[in-house]
Amino acid sequence: MTEADFIVALRNLPLHPGARGLQDDCAVLELGAETFILTHDAMAEGIHFRSNADLADVAWKLVASNLSDLASKGAEPIGILLGYSLGHSLEQGEERFLSGLHEALTEFGTSLLGGDTISSQGPRTFGLTAIGKASHTPVPSRSGAQPGDKVYVTGTLGAAMLGFEGTAEFLAAYNRPTPRIGEGRALAPAATAMMDVSDGLLLDAFRMAQASDVTLAISSDNVPVANADRRDESMRWGDDYELLFTLPADLRPPIEASCIGSVEIKGFAPLMLDDHPLVNRDGLGYQHSQKT
Repeated sequence: MTEADFIVALRNLPLHPGARGLQDDCAVLELGAETFILTHDAMAEGIHFRSNADLADVAWKLVASNLSDLASKGAEPIGILLGYSLGHSLEQGEERFLSGLHEALTEFGTSLLGGDTISSQGPRTFGLTAIGKASHTPVPSRSGAQPGDKVYVTGTLGAAMLGFEGTAEFLAAYNRPTPRIGEGRALAPAATAMMDVSDGLLLDAFRMAQASDVTLAISSDNVPVANADRRDESMRWGDDYELLFTLPADLRPPIEASCIGSVEIKGFAPLMLDDHPLVNRDGLGYQHSQKT
């Protein structure tokens, strides 16, 4: 069973309306006059981080990746719930993890609400649930892109890839990314669709196009990348945690962002890259294990 198959199977379970059909980055819960945003992400040793990684960096990234999902909904973080596996694979790992967790929570202005710990002798896994409050309603989704909209992305793509490979100036981009929380709040009232770029620009754009039932036409030359000689790789590599969003053509983004394409009426391909149709998501970015 592939990851996509598993998610399809989950959609056959009883779903809360706030789950948005499991087709968005977060759940959206309306409680009285408030709207709350919830998301959960996990990281596993040997898949999401190396066995010799500094657990302070792992803790930071675990927080940042979840807050990036909140940012894509324009949410203000409230707090986190942590799932932690105690183990012995890394000496003094707990102390380093706690140090990084403290740094991340302080940097991003949120706090620990609780969670759970387990004992594990195998590869370490960490889970985190982030809870936020919507800054604007309706809350942006992946599914709102309209024909005629322009497609934008924040920041520079491929920096995390270079950091993963050991390029000194980009190490922080991979180890300690910064979620675009302020940018998400600024965009929430105007964006017709929005999501974070965590699995690669092309794959995430493909997902947005499918959710919105449109075609996204992207010009690769307009995509901001850290290394122009590796533009294609940069558009397929994950871990950038930038925001991908669409705006009506007559609106300018209220933040710094690059226009990389446009939204078209649904064609036979969800994604057009330099006028070439991409009909299959395979190879467009990071996808979890193909077999489970």
